[in-house]
Amino acid sequence: MKLRFVRHFSLLLALGFGLAAPGAFARTEVSIAADEMVAAANKFLGALDAAQKTKATFELKNDERLNWHFIPKARKGLPLKEMTPAQRELALALLKSGLSQRGYVAATTIMSLEEILRELEKANPKMVRDPELYYVSIFGTPDVSQNWGWRVEGHHFSSNFTVAKGGAISATPNFMGTNPAEVRTGERKGLRVLAAVEDLARQLVKSLNAEQSAATIITNTAPADIYTAAARKVTPLAPVGLPASKMNPEQTALLKKLIEEYVGRVRTELAAKDLAKIQAAGFDKILFAWAGGIEAGQGHYYRVQGPTFLLEYDNTQNGNNHIHAVWRDFNGDFGEDLLKAHYEQEAHPKK
Repeated sequence: MKLRFVRHFSLLLALGFGLAAPGAFARTEVSIAADEMVAAANKFLGALDAAQKTKATFELKNDERLNWHFIPKARKGLPLKEMTPAQRELALALLKSGLSQRGYVAATTIMSLEEILRELEKANPKMVRDPELYYVSIFGTPDVSQNWGWRVEGHHFSSNFTVAKGGAISATPNFMGTNPAEVRTGERKGLRVLAAVEDLARQLVKSLNAEQSAATIITNTAPADIYTAAARKVTPLAPVGLPASKMNPEQTALLKKLIEEYVGRVRTELAAKDLAKIQAAGFDKILFAWAGGIEAGQGHYYRVQGPTFLLEYDNTQNGNNHIHAVWRDFNGDFGEDLLKAHYEQEAHPKK
């Protein structure tokens, strides 16, 4: 596994990303990830009783697969709270099969922030904060010969994977949020789970000259939340901001690191595939836009938008200490492009 990571890392450097040139990964590399997801999902399902399995499983075409969100409300699926310790370990093993080590640590730490929120909001008993209210859902039959998908989701975390027949994988929508963005009291004081997506973007915006800033800062007031919210399908937002083509090398490097922070939430093989897709669509066409103040502690919003993808971030709630940060793919969310290709191939097989 270590050798595979080193090989992947060197290939990513070829793109200029710190995490691979288009096509650098053989299809079998992503297929290995698909095999591991199938194995993890089936181990998890095999440990459930009939009632639990009914809660955890859905048909692939069930509307629930697209019903993702990140707010603290009731969900379908099987929550960690209703699992035995052994079942919980298998659920987390499934999550590990899709995320990088960094992404997994971020995800589980986000879950643990519910304990801090519960303490901060103890005067309001109506607010339910529980680190075990994260739900696992399996869509379709986990098998290498089938199209299927899975999701782990709860407050401030939603990780959606679609696995197409043959092993191609979609890893979006992918959402992470934190409240508090910075823990300011107690034993975990100073904890900032999503520090990099805030700090890299601020470093980039503060590096701009006057002309670049004028193009980048679209308004002095940040919106209350990300514009795309939990939309099932997203299309490109207004093409505003500073294009990568007008950044200097140091700024371009910061932009690449920022993109890596989002895409690198998922395992290396999948991140490489998506970074290659971003590069192939034209890195110079990527737009960086900012709204709000540029100093730490001020409410702010930014987005990074390319021909194929969108990263959207907002930190304005709870005294500007509450982050929402999402990665979307215009044609690839929920495996839209992968499943469409398979359905078309089945309808019109090659002769």
